[in-house]
Amino acid sequence: MSILAFVILGLIAGWIASVVMGTNSSQGPLMDIVLGIIGAFAGGLIFNLFGQPGATGLDLYSIIVAAVGAIALIWIGRTLSSRV
Repeated sequence: MSILAFVILGLIAGWIASVVMGTNSSQGPLMDIVLGIIGAFAGGLIFNLFGQPGATGLDLYSIIVAAVGAIALIWIGRTLSSRV
């Protein structure tokens, strides 16, 4: 996947995750991109645990994988920050 496609995937997935988790007003588009890109890797790991492929390109399936990973990252971050 090209870098531009990965950034676009990250932006879309990060935005979806921030809307679902209610953090949309507290983070900007740059954080959405970063969260979505890292979420694509995390989502790929999660989906591989269940025998499914990770992010494969700029398509709906990859956006779902990345959004699930980004949502998991936001949830883990909230859990860890509440315990500290």
